[in-house]
Amino acid sequence: MTVRNQVHFSSRRVGARVLCAAMALACVSAVHAQSGNPSSATNPYFGSVTLHPATDEVLQLSLDDAVRRGLDNNLGLREAEAGEKQVLGQKNQALQEFLPTITVSGGTGVFQHNLAALGFNAGVIDSFKSVFPGGTIPAGLTTITRDDLTQGQVGYSQTLFSGPVIAGWRAAGAAQKAAHFATTRARGEVVQQVATAYLHAIAAASEVDQAKALQDADQVLFDQAHASHLAGTVANLDELRARVQLQAQEQAVISAQNTLDKDLILLKREIGVDPGQKMILTDATPYAELAEQTPEEVRAVALKNRQDYQNLQNQLVEVRAIHGAYRSQRLPVLKFDGSYGVDKINGMPSRGLFSAVGTLSFPIFNEAKLRGDEESAEAQLDSVREQLEDLRGHIDQQVRSALMDVATTHKLVEVGRSNVELATRELSDETDRVSAGVDDNLPLVDAQATLASAQNNLIESLYQYNLSKLALARAAGILEQQYRVYLGR
Repeated sequence: MTVRNQVHFSSRRVGARVLCAAMALACVSAVHAQSGNPSSATNPYFGSVTLHPATDEVLQLSLDDAVRRGLDNNLGLREAEAGEKQVLGQKNQALQEFLPTITVSGGTGVFQHNLAALGFNAGVIDSFKSVFPGGTIPAGLTTITRDDLTQGQVGYSQTLFSGPVIAGWRAAGAAQKAAHFATTRARGEVVQQVATAYLHAIAAASEVDQAKALQDADQVLFDQAHASHLAGTVANLDELRARVQLQAQEQAVISAQNTLDKDLILLKREIGVDPGQKMILTDATPYAELAEQTPEEVRAVALKNRQDYQNLQNQLVEVRAIHGAYRSQRLPVLKFDGSYGVDKINGMPSRGLFSAVGTLSFPIFNEAKLRGDEESAEAQLDSVREQLEDLRGHIDQQVRSALMDVATTHKLVEVGRSNVELATRELSDETDRVSAGVDDNLPLVDAQATLASAQNNLIESLYQYNLSKLALARAAGILEQQYRVYLGR
């Protein structure tokens, strides 16, 4: 009995397996490339993996610490890293097409055969009388036989040359690079989301502090109005105005505190901190003027560092390789299959058995399918080229828009600071006039409201200015490396 290795692939099967793997890699890369910056609750970057329960200790959290925790625990980045591992696994599957496949098998068993079913009926057996002593069939000879078989075998199979395998391996390498840049882009997304949430919480904390300061000032004015009313030096209306102003400011404090608490919960969700953990933000609102840059300078940096641009470039290489794989299906495929084994039947001495088979195969008539595959890959290649060209224009648009936002929000900060200074001077003058008995407290209440509005506008302007600088760094593709520089830390 000759046992042959059963591992054998035709050129069509080899090409199909490699191309399927390559197309799967392309799909994974495309998923990463299309992940944008949605602001809905379904965005995975608003979630995280919470590793530790809440404790009684108050967590002192800086911006750098928040970013570090986000990079460690953010759900969106975890998903991107898992996708990159999946692509690496598929690349290893494509690598196997280059490597030999070696199998070892063995077994022992008892087998019973029906010779009549195999064609050895009584008439055939009678034709072999002459080989038996005396020219007669031995008594007791039956067509039902039994044997004991022990068998061992080593099989070897390898593709020596295949155009689809070579092109598929190139596509797998490009897909791995695309997945790497997709993960890198996800890291930038985490930095932007975490930094934005932290800055928003800082702005909310500043509003709480401003509201409490105004509440304290209103409390002092109310106490003064109440004492003056009891002394008969001011009318009851002034005391009522002071009380209304104080209570309105108390409402503002409650509302600002509630906003801060919710912003902190959102920040905790993004960095993997238990929502019940007590936390204090240690960084104040950063402010630093950004060095002036031209759109051409920032665009050059972006084309060199933008992960989505590099991702799409590698997708182009990947699709070109897939296109080449389809074209190379017309080339012959050379394979080698071999095996060596030993058989031992009914206790007889074992015998070595081997096989060595070289296979050269190529398509004879499969032109419609080959042309269809090639045209489909060509269409996909044209689509990626167009996407790459569109992305260049989109990067230029993002860079110019970000620079305009930085310039505009910087001017808003300057105006906001000037308004706070003017409102502070106005409040000081009105306080002096009321203390001197020149005016009642109505202009003073208006001055307090003007100052509160100016301070809130300044806080919002600083927040928007910092966000615009983060957006510029993101547009340039250097957010993770230089967010501290852009924020002036």
